[in-house]
Amino acid sequence: MFKSRSRHFQYFSIEDHRLNFNLIKLLKTIIVNSLGTVLDPKKSKAKYPEARVIVLDDNFNTFQHVANCLLTIIPSMSEQRAWDLTIKVDKTGSAEVWRGNLEKAELYHEQLFIKGLTMAPIEKT
Repeated sequence: MFKSRSRHFQYFSIEDHRLNFNLIKLLKTIIVNSLGTVLDPKKSKAKYPEARVIVLDDNFNTFQHVANCLLTIIPSMSEQRAWDLTIKVDKTGSAEVWRGNLEKAELYHEQLFIKGLTMAPIEKT
């Protein structure tokens, strides 16, 4: 009785190895094919969506407030550029204050809006 269990176990073990071998072979094929797709330079350089953040002119925000908002919210904004953009908003009715990644554009747009600036809808480019 013990021998037959042992033979059955050995037979099952061989089948198990065949199954594992086939499974490993299949997994290798999947990994090689998927890596080729994922690492394909043509596909991996897909452009992320970009957007423009535009401030609109209004009758209630002061020059100082608009310039301060731009200076504190938009990264790498110099004081001179903040004032130049504020003057442009006043003279032309609007100014693009930032352009770049859509997610960051949404963040800056929301922060400027919360500070009370009148904002144009985000423009995807």
